[in-house]
Amino acid sequence: MKIGIIGGSGLDDPDIMQNTKEIEVENKFGKTILKTGTIKDKEIFLIGRHGKNHTITPTYVNYRANIFALKENKVDAIIATTACGSMREEIKRGDFVITDQFIDFTKFRKNTFFENFEEEIKHTPMAEPFDEKLRDIIIKNANQLNYSTHSKGTVITIEGPRFSTKAESHMFRSFGADIINMSVATEVTLANEMEIPYAAIAMVTDFDCWKEDEESVSWEKVLEIFNNNAEKVKKLIISTVEAL
Repeated sequence: MKIGIIGGSGLDDPDIMQNTKEIEVENKFGKTILKTGTIKDKEIFLIGRHGKNHTITPTYVNYRANIFALKENKVDAIIATTACGSMREEIKRGDFVITDQFIDFTKFRKNTFFENFEEEIKHTPMAEPFDEKLRDIIIKNANQLNYSTHSKGTVITIEGPRFSTKAESHMFRSFGADIINMSVATEVTLANEMEIPYAAIAMVTDFDCWKEDEESVSWEKVLEIFNNNAEKVKKLIISTVEAL
C-alpha cells in the first residue's frame, strides 16, 4: 500500500519514516520535492506543504503539482496535517479535529485540474469531500491514544497569509465554520478530482480573534502550541498508517 502524507507547519518530519530519501519530481504543473520511505510495510510519499524552511506562503503552494505527484506515484490515500484556529468555545487549543466538511473562502488559487472542457465535461461531486473510511481509522486511533478529538468539523480555508479581522472571524462563525486554516479546501478539492481518498488531521493552535477573553492569534503563539503537540500528531499519523 502507498500512502501520501502532506505535512503542514512543523509536521513534515521525515523521521516518522524509515529508509528515507529525497527526490525532486516534475510534472506538467510544476516541481515537487517528495521524501520517500516506509512505515512498517507501507510505502510513504511525504510532501512538506510549505517547502524547505517554510518559504512558500499558502497562496503560492503549488497544490496541483503536489497532488498530481502523489497521483503519478499511485498513492492509495492522502493524510494531511494542518494547524488551525478554533471558531467554537468547545474546541480547545491542542485539540484535534478530523474534518468532514469545508468552506472555500480563497480567492486567487488554481484549485482545479480541469481548466477547460475540450476533452470532457467534468464537474466533481463534493458533497462529502473527506473520505469516510480514512476518517474513521484516524478517529479510532486518536481515541485509542486518548487525544482530545472532535470526530467532525467544518473547516473554512482563507487565502492568507494574513489572519482574519474580528469582523471576518465573526462572519465565518455565522457561516457554520468550526475551525479555520489556509490550505485544506484547496488540497481536498484537487484530491477528489484525482479520485484519491483524503483526510485531514487539524490541530487547534488558537481561537482566531473572535473570542474577546483570549489573546488574538499570532504566528509566535501558533508555533508554540504546535511544537508542544507535534509529537502527538506524529504518533497519530504512524498509528493510522499502520492500521491501513
